Amino acid sequence: MGEVAMLRYKTLIGRSLHARTLPAQKAEAVAGCKVLNIMASLGMPVSRKVA
Repeated sequence: MGEVAMLRYKTLIGRSLHARTLPAQKAEAVAGCKVLNIMASLGMPVSRKVA
């Protein structure tokens, strides 16, 4: 499921920024990082102390 989500993200966002101005590019990069962090956290296993 994680691979599919990353494929969707890369397909929609791509490797380059689409915004023209520097502040808009910064906002786009921050939003992309947040999305990647959320996707990465969803794929991480949850570990718990057993004893």
